[in-house]
Amino acid sequence: MSAYIDYTSPSVQYTFDVNKSLLFKKDANNYINVLGVQQLNSLENTSLLDIFMSPSNVVEPHYHQNAAELVYCVSGAATVSILNPFTKQLLNFPITPGQVANVPQGWWHYEIATAEQTHLLAIFDAPQPEVILGSDILKFTPAKIMSHTYCIDEETWKKAIEPVKPSTYIGPYTDCNSPKVNMAGQHGMSNHYSQQQPQQQAAPYHPQYQQYPYYPQHRSYWGYY
Repeated sequence: MSAYIDYTSPSVQYTFDVNKSLLFKKDANNYINVLGVQQLNSLENTSLLDIFMSPSNVVEPHYHQNAAELVYCVSGAATVSILNPFTKQLLNFPITPGQVANVPQGWWHYEIATAEQTHLLAIFDAPQPEVILGSDILKFTPAKIMSHTYCIDEETWKKAIEPVKPSTYIGPYTDCNSPKVNMAGQHGMSNHYSQQQPQQQAAPYHPQYQQYPYYPQHRSYWGYY
């Protein structure tokens, strides 16, 4: 038993309807529900994200600094892509119902739906899933830092990331005007394309803490593993 829970208290919760805990919604087919200790106070080192997606939708690149993530496919199909920070390889793991992919703590990753009515459970070994999103890193890192560090013209960088919206969670945007991309053919969605060549890894940077709107009690830091 946890030393922090008074199991004699009438306020202890043992059940919860995850359908009533929306984290993010893009549309009727693409949304994420959350279950953490804030929703179910008897939870200890477990939490989850309940993810629903339609084909070619992407849970944006992100990482969890407080937990490893086990992605379980309930229905549909998806590819879980993980950047190994030690080998610099981008690993792509297609999963179908009953299959899982494991993301080590702090590793950069994303998920792409490859079938209709894709339903994923992302299970964490922490009482609350803390998330550092790629869109937030891109928008809140000062342009002059990116320009100076990577020898990029500052105005060019600003123009390039102008369409990026903080806390995207599921992309592409509903109003996206970019040409459609065949994710299966070009981004390692097929089974024979399980690994890509090593790629350079970007180190996220931010000078101050940004509080997440969905977790008002959560305090974190911007860092790099």
